[in-house]
Amino acid sequence: MKLSELHNGESAVIVKVSGHGGFRKRIMEMGFVRGRKVTSVIDAPLNDPIKYTIMGYDVLLRRSEANLIEVLPEAEANSVLTAEDAKAPNFFACTDCDSCGLTCGAKRSKTTQRNIINIAFVGNPNSGKTSLFNALSGGNEHVGNYSGVTVDVKTGHFNYKGYHFNITDLPGTYSLSAYSPEELFVRRNLLESMPDVIVNVVVASNLERNLYLTTELIDLSQRVVVALNMYDELEATGAQLDYQNLGSMIGIPMVPTVAKTGKGLDKLLDTIIDMFEGANKSARHVHINYGTILEPEISKLADILHETEDFPQQFPARYWAIKMMEGDKEVAKLLQNSKSYDKLEKQATISSEEVKKQLDIDAETAISDAKYGFISGALHETYTEGNIEANKKTRRLDKLIVNKWLGFPLFVIVMWLMFSVTFWLGTYPQDWIAAGFDALGNYLNGIMPEGAWRSLVVDGIIGGVGAVAEFLPNIILLYMFISLMEDSGYMSRAAFLMDKMMHGMGLHGKSFIPMVMGFGCNVPAIMATRSIESKSSRLITILVVPFMSCSARLPVYLLLAGAFFPSYAATIMICLYLLGILVAVITAKLLRLTAFKQDETPFVMELPPYRWPTLRATLKHIWEKCYQYIKKIGTVILLASVITWVLSYYPHTETSDTNIAQNETETTSAIEQQYENSYLGMIGKFIAPVMSPMGFDWKISVAVLSSIPAKEIVVSTLGVLYGSEDEDLGEALQKSGDLNIASALALMVFMLLFFPCIATIGAVASETKKVKWAFFSVFYNTAVAWIAAYVTYLIANLF
Repeated sequence: MKLSELHNGESAVIVKVSGHGGFRKRIMEMGFVRGRKVTSVIDAPLNDPIKYTIMGYDVLLRRSEANLIEVLPEAEANSVLTAEDAKAPNFFACTDCDSCGLTCGAKRSKTTQRNIINIAFVGNPNSGKTSLFNALSGGNEHVGNYSGVTVDVKTGHFNYKGYHFNITDLPGTYSLSAYSPEELFVRRNLLESMPDVIVNVVVASNLERNLYLTTELIDLSQRVVVALNMYDELEATGAQLDYQNLGSMIGIPMVPTVAKTGKGLDKLLDTIIDMFEGANKSARHVHINYGTILEPEISKLADILHETEDFPQQFPARYWAIKMMEGDKEVAKLLQNSKSYDKLEKQATISSEEVKKQLDIDAETAISDAKYGFISGALHETYTEGNIEANKKTRRLDKLIVNKWLGFPLFVIVMWLMFSVTFWLGTYPQDWIAAGFDALGNYLNGIMPEGAWRSLVVDGIIGGVGAVAEFLPNIILLYMFISLMEDSGYMSRAAFLMDKMMHGMGLHGKSFIPMVMGFGCNVPAIMATRSIESKSSRLITILVVPFMSCSARLPVYLLLAGAFFPSYAATIMICLYLLGILVAVITAKLLRLTAFKQDETPFVMELPPYRWPTLRATLKHIWEKCYQYIKKIGTVILLASVITWVLSYYPHTETSDTNIAQNETETTSAIEQQYENSYLGMIGKFIAPVMSPMGFDWKISVAVLSSIPAKEIVVSTLGVLYGSEDEDLGEALQKSGDLNIASALALMVFMLLFFPCIATIGAVASETKKVKWAFFSVFYNTAVAWIAAYVTYLIANLF
């Protein structure tokens, strides 16, 4: 029977994995191999994907992928597998390098300064790798409880017992193959940087699956230390692990750690130092015995490489031989300049065919089976299961949170709560900050002599910067909600809920995570698409992320919604965010139907357990984003405010300098005349004909144009043009008559969909590796923004 035919709550044993290429490679790495018990847990609200439990963790598969996995009831499967596996080799037989005939040891990098240790963190997604990195280095990297948070190299430095540690946090990966960008990135980094010690971070309560990556590191023949992270979760289940014996068996020392409390970190660092100095007694290189069929073929390939010795010496010939057997295309490219490559390639084909002939499975599957056999043998000797169900809390919460009837309503409630609290609670400190800037402006206005300098400081800097700075509390609240959703594991559930819809628009459920991250900032959201294995889905996601309303647009919404829709501000904001999602859906569907008709990789995604977000991690995340916002205020926004003021002040007329006028109306008229005749007015009038169909005059047109460097600049520009000492900016906009309800709505829609900021355009070009997609984003988004804003203006005028 097919895995997809299992009803919720039913279990079966895997007997065969069909399919081909990257899909089969990935699910085997994640534990979907012959003989493994798998349980169907729950269907998504739209019946796709399905959550399964295997090896003590949860994973999502679409029905189409589950159809490729054949299972049998446990009793029936046991008899079938016992008969077949009786002929299988003993995969746990390891050999020490000292007694091995093969010369496979890799050349290690030499450290010129004996007190400097370069270490790299390698581990599965959700293994707590970045938490451990932060605990050791004091870094401010964000820790998210879903796959793909660490999408680039993070570095840190610290001193310990006279040693200087350079620490690198690499992206989460399940193996070191060529399936995903993370896997390639990690392998290339290890190959090029050659760290002194690799720290393999594994989840202690989920060893069988996590140790698959460890077997890959064993093949690399490097100095490795295993950090058994979240060891408290293993102990909580009542399980027992003889980690010292396990470490001795596989030749890698193991250290229990709990990153969130700091437990075991000193012991981990001491072990790293011992490994660096060659003083650890349990460290030794072992070979995973791949069996009587595979081993001779691997030896043939390794011997061919040793004939010329012109392969990358950082890793041993045995490793390259194994990867050639697996059909790793990136390794083939890396070795193609070898003098023996033609012979190597021919032998790899012959060896793979021989394995297929004798085992009736391809070499890649046979090697994965051998690795899991190695792991099972080691754990059989050292691990005793506990009597308390792991992740019991997660199972109970998922019955509610991803329930077929309650999942979507709960998601909508969470999003509504996020925006409501962001607007209403943020109003109070927002008013205090605005009052502070107003008081500062009035004070400086009273003590500075009249003229250009006073106007620059009061109207340009205080007015422009203050208009943006007052929205800092709202930014803090928005990022707090996003951080809590990420760290708790709810973000992955949102992807689970949305996968059916995402699949309908030609994307993965994984694409939903970068899209939600885009509510914070489009740049890291675009970088987070690296966790999407499918190239076409990744590219489409990159192109639709800019339609997700980032926090930079939030001040514009808060200003306009608060001024023109005070009673419905939260609802208006939710509608804007939903509109952005809708436009992204339509765009993705169009791209899938035209430029990217084929989706190369099926949907496979791990569902991590729920965890309480730590106060330290949440505060770090908020502080990091606040610092970025404040830094932007003090640089980009400040510069833009000064430029806007200069353009609005010159050429200058004497009439606007007078502070003696017949009445307030005459003074206001003189100021408006100054702005209109300035360089800024000239620019505004030049582009106004294009913007006028949406009800925008030259001032609003200039504000829109100023948003190209950063969207917050719209508010600072309006602050310069409409700033008043006696009223806030929202009231000034209302009284000016330049905007009404229809044009205010049109402006918010335009800013939602318009040209992404310069940093986002740069990220699009960088991540796609093609400038043409950056230009596509600029022109397509601008056209969509104009059309949507114009339609909004027409509809609003009807009512």
